[in-house]
This record gives sequence, structure tokens and C-alpha cells, in this order.
Amino acid sequence: MKIGIQTWGSNGDIRPLLALAQGLQKAGHHVTLAVSSIDNQDYTAICAELNIRFIRSPAHIDFDLQDFARRSFRMNTLQWLKALLEEAFFPYEQCLYETAKQLVQDNDCVIGHHFLYPLKLAAALKGKPHFTVTFCHATIASTTQAPFRFPNLSAFFNKLSWKLLDSVFNWVLMKPLTRLWLREGGAPVESVLADLITSQQLNLVAVDQLFCPFHEEWSRNNRVCGFLNLTEDAQHWPIPDAVQHFLDEGAAPVYMTFGSLQQAVPEWSMDLFIEAARLSGCRAIIQTSSARYPADSRLDNLYFIGKHPHQPLFSHCAAVVHHGGAGTTHAATLSGCPSIVVPFMDEQLFWGYQLQALGLAYRPLPAQKVKSARLAKAIEKVLRSKTLHANALDCSEAMQKQDGVVTAVSLIEEQLSRLR
Repeated sequence: MKIGIQTWGSNGDIRPLLALAQGLQKAGHHVTLAVSSIDNQDYTAICAELNIRFIRSPAHIDFDLQDFARRSFRMNTLQWLKALLEEAFFPYEQCLYETAKQLVQDNDCVIGHHFLYPLKLAAALKGKPHFTVTFCHATIASTTQAPFRFPNLSAFFNKLSWKLLDSVFNWVLMKPLTRLWLREGGAPVESVLADLITSQQLNLVAVDQLFCPFHEEWSRNNRVCGFLNLTEDAQHWPIPDAVQHFLDEGAAPVYMTFGSLQQAVPEWSMDLFIEAARLSGCRAIIQTSSARYPADSRLDNLYFIGKHPHQPLFSHCAAVVHHGGAGTTHAATLSGCPSIVVPFMDEQLFWGYQLQALGLAYRPLPAQKVKSARLAKAIEKVLRSKTLHANALDCSEAMQKQDGVVTAVSLIEEQLSRLR
């Protein structure tokens, strides 16, 4: 079967769909992947390695991710999302829609990043199957779980809370998100979350079941598949000799990274990490974001590293300090590492609390308030905890028994069989 996949965003929004495209290709389908990279990364080479047809659309997005990250550092989630859409999505909406129409025209089925309503619109107008992939379950309603930041009182009050959350999203986003939809003849929608950006046929929730044991309460279209783990680059990345030498010198280090969000506060991040490592006395591998600390350099018991696949190195570390991104959260857990989460926004705070609930972390330390002394104490506490490390090994073992890509492919094929 010919399957078109479309995604938009940063590397964390693209890697899972690369993994899914690879899985579908291995299952005998012919896959085209259309990518809109807001940090203008080129995925031509890896798609060629995976034998996946690649479309880069548009060729360039005029968006300064580092500047945006700096300006949006203290925004709340809805402010941040609205600002991101206004700068990096809406100016390219028509281009995304034209690409979506081509994917629908050329393929039997299309699969999209959960926010790509232009693909859903194009598929609806042509009557083609359309599925979505979401990387966080925080906005999927369930009876026993209240929305994040709402009190969990009872099934009745939870239902009211979910309706309130839905109303807030509609109030902030309904008008801008439905301009194209209504102009092109799409049917009016009642809910941004449930009707506009989510497939009612199949929404793959790319989250390990460890984090959502209540998934059976979700509506039937939401199916948890597990972590869509792209391992291709990790398989071709041997640990460099200098890094291996550092690992062999002493105790397992703490890994420290804020991912792409370090671009918001590069010098602050490095100062925070270095001082916290000094105060805690730990050895650390720090993903560098500063010219003051070039990649593959050292400072006493600290090693500074550039961009690389995380999982091969996480498995040699005692803990991971990170921002709480979905991908890093899963990678640390899969590698058997406890986490110290320093979230920059609500979605990352949500993942921090998810890790805490599983006994894989202590309470998150919000980036807007964290100081090096507090981070150092958190590191010391995690390194001393036998319970956290035992839980991390148990959860890693449980995750390794699952294959999110294989499950996702099976769910897609099952749904296509139903539709036929």
C-alpha cells in the first residue's frame, strides 16, 4: 500500500515519524515522508538510507528558533503555542496544504503529526483514510484522570474539567485554526482538540503504556502504540574514544541536557549545569550550547559533548538532567536512568510529574525558578536513591519488551482492513 506521512516541527516531532515510516517500509508499504522542519534540518540522507521517498516542504522556513526560544522562555503554554503558530505555521499553512493535497492524491492512506489539520482536510475532501500521531496524552480525556493542573475529584467533576479545558482551547485557537478549514469547504467543528486536529479513525498515541495505564478509558479512536524509537542513527554511532575514556575513569556520570531549549538560554544553561555538578561533586557529561565550552573538551570531571544520539550514552549514565521533552523522557526511561526534570513549559512539567508518579524522579524543578544549589541537591538525592535506580531498571526492562513501531504498524494495518 502507498502511504503518505506529513510532519511539522523540530527534530522531536520528526524523528518518531521517521521511525514509523521505516517500520511501514519494512512491512512492505511504499512510504513518502513530507517534512516541514522549523529549524531547517535536512533529512534527505537518512530517508535515502531508509529507502523512504522524502519531500522537504517548504524548502526553507524563515524562523529563528533560538530567538523564539529566548523570547518565549516565560510564556505559558497557550501563549507559547499561539506565538509559535503565528511565526512558524500560519505563514506556511497554504504550502503545507498543497503538500497535503499531493500526498492525498498520490497515496492510499495518509498519516499526520497530530497538529496538521491541513492534511486531515485534504484527506476528508477526497475521502481518503487519515490517521494522526500524538506524542503526549495530556489532552486526551479519561474518566479517572483529571486534566493536568486540575484537581482529580470524581468522574463527574473530571468530565466538567475536560469540557472546560476543551472550551479554553476553542476560545484561543478555534478561529485561526479553522480559517483554511472553512474556506476550503470543511464541515464546521465543535472541538479543536477532538474534531479538528485528531483523527476520528485512528489516533496513535506514541507513549509507552507505563505512562498511561488508564488508556482503555479513552475514546476508541485513541490507541496507545508506545514509543516510536528511531534507532537507525544510534546503530551507526560508536561511542568516541575520548568519551569512552572519560566513562572508564570513574563512577557513572550524570548526563545534562535541555535539548533544543538550551538555545533559549545557552549560557545560563551551561552555568547552571557546571555549578550544579561542582556543588554535587558528580562527574557529568554536558551537552554543550556555548562556545566557551566546545564539544569534546573537558573541565576537571566534566566532559562537554556535541549533538549525538542520546540512548547509546544514556545507558552508561547514573541519571539524566533534562527538560522533560517526550522523546528525552522515553529515552532516559528506556536506558534505565532516573531523571531530574527542569521543565520550561507545562507539557514538560506534565512529563516530569509522570516520571515522579512512576518513581523515576523526584518533584520537577521549573526552569524559571531553579538555582544551581537546588539542582545540585536534587542530583545528590537521586544518586543516593536505591529505590529510584531499581525502579528505573524495572521500567527499562518493561519498555524493552515493547516495540512501539511494530505496534503502530499493526494498528494502522488493522484499521485499514476495517475501512476496506
